[in-house]
Amino acid sequence: MTMKLALAASVSLAAMGAASGAFAQSAELVEAAKAEGMLTTIALPHNWCGYGDVIAGFKAKYPEITVNELNPDAGSADEVEAIRANKDNKGPQAPDVIDVGLAFGPQAKDEGLITPYKVETWDEIPAEIKDADGYWYGDYYGVMSFGVNTDLVQEVPKSWEALLDSQYANAFALAGDPRASNQAILAVMSAGIADGTEPGEASGKKGLEFFGKLNKAGGFVPVIGKAGTIAQGQTPIVAAWDYNLLSWRDELKGNPPMEVVIPEGPSLAGVYVQAISAFAPHPNAAKLWMEYLYSDEGQLGWLKGYCHPARFNAMVEAGKIPQELLDALPPAEGYARAVFPTVEQQEANKAAVTAGWDGVVGANVQ
Repeated sequence: MTMKLALAASVSLAAMGAASGAFAQSAELVEAAKAEGMLTTIALPHNWCGYGDVIAGFKAKYPEITVNELNPDAGSADEVEAIRANKDNKGPQAPDVIDVGLAFGPQAKDEGLITPYKVETWDEIPAEIKDADGYWYGDYYGVMSFGVNTDLVQEVPKSWEALLDSQYANAFALAGDPRASNQAILAVMSAGIADGTEPGEASGKKGLEFFGKLNKAGGFVPVIGKAGTIAQGQTPIVAAWDYNLLSWRDELKGNPPMEVVIPEGPSLAGVYVQAISAFAPHPNAAKLWMEYLYSDEGQLGWLKGYCHPARFNAMVEAGKIPQELLDALPPAEGYARAVFPTVEQQEANKAAVTAGWDGVVGANVQ
């Protein structure tokens, strides 16, 4: 599957007109969700993709619904496991909805862990990033980048290969555990495709080989990188999605200064997907949440968090995106080099990375 900068999609003018982005869910759905009174989310850090403001927007629109937020720092595998472990539990530890890496959507569907639901703006979600039956659907994407504390790093690395230089000893970290975190698993793929290696099993093995060298050279720090560890100097360089790094940069407010770089060569774009648990304790609230996320308001909320939302193309064509939000995005050059792996390629890469990390790299990230 080849996907360009704005998640190129074939969207008819008629479809754009029909899906205006206004809330089209029925009054019955709203009332049913209010009667349930709660929505349980998982793995939604407030500084990830603008989720803090998105959640606040949902709460403001539906104050009768309490948002129960589980484990904000969990990875995609943890989200799927949370559904699996709470099949028979209707309590507050059972998630209603998940937001996971693309490869985890089909896995959850195959296991019978998620249930189909098509939002009103379904036709504006590109076909390449959604399950035809509505079990999972793309929400946003970003590009794997480096976040660099320029107080501590004099020469900002511009490529994966540069990280092997001795000047970056004890400096580089991932933003998750590559045995469970989709972001970290795809960072390994990003390193693997940097020299043109085909995405999939080959990129996983090539990426593991790179991280094995980096760890042996003393450049890899087995700590989960985030804004705080960058600022404290524990992990002066972190690989993460551009939207996370840009959010962290804003959060740090120049103390310390932080530069965000999309590494040279093919750059990896990663799509995340939404899904509703097949065992959701609050199924109507879950549907209402999806309607909110895929409305104009929800999509613009993600864009404010530096993410390219799924309906980006259709909303641009319809004149629904304020110019200031477009201007706030990073330079287009890095996105022009973006590679969008297929679901199959991501699954093959994930299998290679999760199975081989301990043996090839041997660093216990935590």
